[in-house]
Amino acid sequence: MDKLARRRGWAVASVGLSAFFLRLILLPLIPIPQPFGQDDFSFLLAANTFALGRLTNPTPALWTHFESFHIDMQPTYMSMYFPAQGLILAAGKVLTGNPWFGLLVVTSLMCAAICWMLQAWLPPRWAFCGGMIAVLHLALFSYWINTFTGAASIAALGGALILGAFPRIVRARQAVSFRCVLLLTIGIVIVALSRPYEGLLLCIPVALVLVHWMFLAQNRPEPTMLLRLTAVPFLILLATGLWMGHYDRRVNGNAFTLPYTLNRATYAAAPYWIWQSPHPAPVYRHKAMRDFYLEDELPVAQRIQTPSGFLFQLLAKPIMIIWFLAGIALLPAVFLLPRALLDRRVRFFALAGCLWIPGLLIQIFLLPHYIAVFTAALYCVGLQAMRHLRLWRTENRQTGVALIRYLAMTVIVMVVFRAFAAPLRLQLDPWPGSSWAFSWYGPGPFGEARAQVENHLETLPGKQLALVRYSPTHFAANEWVYNAPDISNSKVIWAREMDAANNLDLMRYYKDRQVWLVEPDKSSADLSIYPPQKNLPAQASDVDQR
Repeated sequence: MDKLARRRGWAVASVGLSAFFLRLILLPLIPIPQPFGQDDFSFLLAANTFALGRLTNPTPALWTHFESFHIDMQPTYMSMYFPAQGLILAAGKVLTGNPWFGLLVVTSLMCAAICWMLQAWLPPRWAFCGGMIAVLHLALFSYWINTFTGAASIAALGGALILGAFPRIVRARQAVSFRCVLLLTIGIVIVALSRPYEGLLLCIPVALVLVHWMFLAQNRPEPTMLLRLTAVPFLILLATGLWMGHYDRRVNGNAFTLPYTLNRATYAAAPYWIWQSPHPAPVYRHKAMRDFYLEDELPVAQRIQTPSGFLFQLLAKPIMIIWFLAGIALLPAVFLLPRALLDRRVRFFALAGCLWIPGLLIQIFLLPHYIAVFTAALYCVGLQAMRHLRLWRTENRQTGVALIRYLAMTVIVMVVFRAFAAPLRLQLDPWPGSSWAFSWYGPGPFGEARAQVENHLETLPGKQLALVRYSPTHFAANEWVYNAPDISNSKVIWAREMDAANNLDLMRYYKDRQVWLVEPDKSSADLSIYPPQKNLPAQASDVDQR
């Protein structure tokens, strides 16, 4: 391994190719995931829209039946999220027919970029080790690759490019490599189009170091060289900003209003920052959406805004993130983090963390993909802690070396057990579960019930309309009402059952379709012919009557 690690280019390529081909090899055991979460369908709407050559879609007729989570319906019909993940998934769909392959390629590039970034901070052997850890966890089993959620891999790729390029720039003894400047610029563009808030937190300390290098460092560049180095990146960043403004204007009519902001203002009651008060609850047309925003989200925000709740989250959030990235296999090295952060080699991350950590903690919600842009930095600090662990000795014995080997064996055993979980009938996190988001093992094969119903409807002659009826105890995250960009021309349309009058309007508008009743909360996701109009339930159980 040492020989390969010292050949830096080959090491980076090996990490990226390992991620790509190992995940392909595992497809018989861990197949391409079915979308099952709210974020999944929102990102796939963006992907399908971009694949059609559009930036957004017209609001469909009778749109209240099609309202769903994390999707804007007015003034246009589009995902609320930033476009990077949708563009990647669209590329996969256009080039291979399946959007997941776009995610696979980006995740492989992410692992390669993490290895390349680590080479700028750590010895080659440890950089290669960090890249392979990313492969064995993030690229094979985590929800970053086994769902369509969060734009995590693309954001982590951007963060790794930024953190790998800037030290190479400021340490250059002779001419600065334009390639590094270009990679830095690409990294900034990626985080701006995927997770801009966390990307801003990442870029502020980097920008301070670069400004010091440009004007105060002994090896600062000449003005003419500085102009040559920054002209093209400036134009790229300017073009990115203009395109993002154009995208926002097309989606919601205002170049300075994000689709995300519009969606939260339309549906959410919970604030985004800990100092904000809850927003007035809007009038919800569907009980499932009311339950999610008022019963699931809002109590979390209210708890964290109390002193005890804030202190609990202050401890819980770092623990959850460390558990996700390290897991039990690498946990012993975490105890040496304080010592590692004192090292000159990673001092930048210790200082930058004074901005990054508060910037993350002032958010109400925090999931592992929120810190994706910092993945390479966290790996670097963790590996430095493992280097200290390796030096641990007891009674002239190389206890640390033995422990590192034990951890490596544990990781390999975990990989084997996770890969063969289905044949061995090992129980993974059941749905609906949340712990998979913080688990080394990642999610199980969810989303199959909806996919089976949709596949059945796709095989039937003619066009189909599926009215979805939830039980009173329905779990809001298990959402079934999601549609393609062009709803009217879709083979299968998913709609929410409302009151009798609204249902009648919907069936009259789509009178050329066979209407079905889908009840996801029954044991077998019951599918039946929708009752004739005279038997329609005169109820408004899915409407907020407050």
